[in-house]
Amino acid sequence: MAPKPGNFAILEGIQSEMRTNKFLTMFWQNRPVAVSPMGKVIDLGKEFGSDRIPPATAIDEEWYVGSAVGMAMSGVPAIAHTPYMCSARAFDLVFNQIGKLRYMTGGQASMPLVIWQDGNGRAPGMAGQHADAGQESLYAALPGLKVVIPSNPYDAKGLMIAAIRDQDPVIFFHYSAINSVPADVPDDAYEVKIGEAKTIQEGSDITIVGYGPAMIEINKALPELKNAGIKAEVIDPRSLKPLPIDTIAKSVAKTKRLLAVDHGHETLCAATEIVARCAIMVPGARFARLAFPDAPSPGAREMISWMTPDAPKIVAAAKKMVSA
Repeated sequence: MAPKPGNFAILEGIQSEMRTNKFLTMFWQNRPVAVSPMGKVIDLGKEFGSDRIPPATAIDEEWYVGSAVGMAMSGVPAIAHTPYMCSARAFDLVFNQIGKLRYMTGGQASMPLVIWQDGNGRAPGMAGQHADAGQESLYAALPGLKVVIPSNPYDAKGLMIAAIRDQDPVIFFHYSAINSVPADVPDDAYEVKIGEAKTIQEGSDITIVGYGPAMIEINKALPELKNAGIKAEVIDPRSLKPLPIDTIAKSVAKTKRLLAVDHGHETLCAATEIVARCAIMVPGARFARLAFPDAPSPGAREMISWMTPDAPKIVAAAKKMVSA
């Protein structure tokens, strides 16, 4: 076990599964399927050959995601890795076919498919159409899909392995911000169960929930909350579909306060769903949501910082809820 970057941990998980399952195939574009941190090289193309790791495909997400779908429909497990700016290109396949196939065939057809979707970051200087976050909530709204979002390299490897082994289609959202989060990652294969939340810290004053890049900011906020005497219970759902709402609601029933943090747009983001379900399950509790405003991401670093639900905003919101 050793610290590993998130992208390395994911490829390590895929490598172990490809060694176990001789049919597992992966399509990719733009991002190489080879990494070499810490002197250890993972080169999937070199190890498994062009039949299972085709060379970089054309910039045509409909084509290679469709190819992966066709393979999965025939029972061959497949992974399609799509870059951060291309999530919408193959959405028609996801919306109309991928999540519905098992239902439409009465359970006769499985769909062992993973769409490894890069999540956008809010980097300064990028065009608005390349700097959105939170698209995972779009996929979570579709029946038949599973949607996971790791917040650290350990969960990234375990969730990828679990997704590959699942017979249902899984959307694996990978935000590059988690690549540098410190985490020890075992060399051997392991699963992080899809639909099982992780309690990062126990507390009694307020429940704070977030995932992916939001969890990074929540962790940054914890020392100041502790200094302020606030005992925060922190939960990382790790999965939006299925959503481990029972774990979250149980915590809210204890603390009587929920702050849901999301880097997606405010309207109908995942935090909205978490708050709504907990409000039904825990009447009388207090609820708040922090999310990115309903506006395209600007190019200026200062504007992005002003709009992003970062650690200072989390601290301020938690203090306000507890003092009230």
